[in-house]
Amino acid sequence: MAGALSNAYAADNDKAAYDAAKDKATADYKAAKAQCKSLKGNAEDICIEEAKVARARAEADAVAQHKTGDVKDLRKAREDVAKAEYDLAKEKCDDQSGNAKKACKLDAKAAKESAIADAKRADPTPTIGERTAAAVDTTRDRTTTAVDTTRDRTATATTTTATDAARNTTAAAGDVMSDTMITTKVKADLAADPAVKAMDVHVETVKGVVMLSGFVPSKSEADKAVQLARGVKGVTEVKSSIQVKK
Repeated sequence: MAGALSNAYAADNDKAAYDAAKDKATADYKAAKAQCKSLKGNAEDICIEEAKVARARAEADAVAQHKTGDVKDLRKAREDVAKAEYDLAKEKCDDQSGNAKKACKLDAKAAKESAIADAKRADPTPTIGERTAAAVDTTRDRTTTAVDTTRDRTATATTTTATDAARNTTAAAGDVMSDTMITTKVKADLAADPAVKAMDVHVETVKGVVMLSGFVPSKSEADKAVQLARGVKGVTEVKSSIQVKK
């Protein structure tokens, strides 16, 4: 009897934790989307899609942590992330033109199909490695809050007046940079630099130490990412685990 009551309590507790995580993902999405209204044109569209990606990742993480026995929900959550990332990639492609735009969208579609295939092949039972990855993703997702989303997009749309406004806001925030602000600035600089494919570089900051990971086509890109990160105010150290694609 005691065991049955304990199991029932654990199930209720997991459901409550899942519902709370999902509600937070929704609230963060609404806040981020509202911030996108300060942007114009495609920059606003990209901002909204980034907010959707952040929500999809947060919801997928909630499923992975609190609904580990539900294979269908776990697989669907991973597929939802792939679809949201695809929609974001397509919006970013709209900043290009001609053959470059077509190639960009083809690459985005291929990435989505690969991600969905991986989700279907994945073992539905999270391993320790998956839980660790999920924890890293959660930390990274927190940087895509309303402030993050706006500043990331204004950095990408460097030719718009929204960019200058966002950077002025960042400067006015004060000399002390929080980990979230550092992460945002590093990501913005990576996105704005044509020598670095920021979508393949993940950024995390803990007590001023910036950790870079992901994959890039060349060592020069990896070195450039480290150089840009070191140039951000408030960064005390840069640790890179960026790998060069072979």
